Amino acid sequence: MALYYSIFYILLEPVAGSIITPILLAGTAYSKHLTTVAAYPANQIAGGVFVLSWIAQFIGHGAFEGRAPALFENLHMALVTAPFFEWIELLFKLGYRPELEARMRKSVAEETARVKAAKASKKNGKAQ
Repeated sequence: MALYYSIFYILLEPVAGSIITPILLAGTAYSKHLTTVAAYPANQIAGGVFVLSWIAQFIGHGAFEGRAPALFENLHMALVTAPFFEWIELLFKLGYRPELEARMRKSVAEETARVKAAKASKKNGKAQ
């Protein structure tokens, strides 16, 4: 699975994808090691963290965004693309490709405005 993520991320953004690939592979190797030496506790802890993280995400989306998480809209986006988005956000904070960041932020602002306008027109009963 880490190899799929790595290849997909490299195709999306070669440098950022190449930087995260060793992290993904090392994490996969370490988790394999943990399940080999301490399968029961490692799996229990990982499962618990996974479930608690999803619960926190649902609460966060509901309380702060007032909408359902992307999981309900697009499973691939929630499980594959969103982690890469977070990785790119971290890289931007570290000064990675400011011109790409500016283009992305502009595109996101335009799309957000479009979605808000579409929602407002639906509330008013107007057809699109």
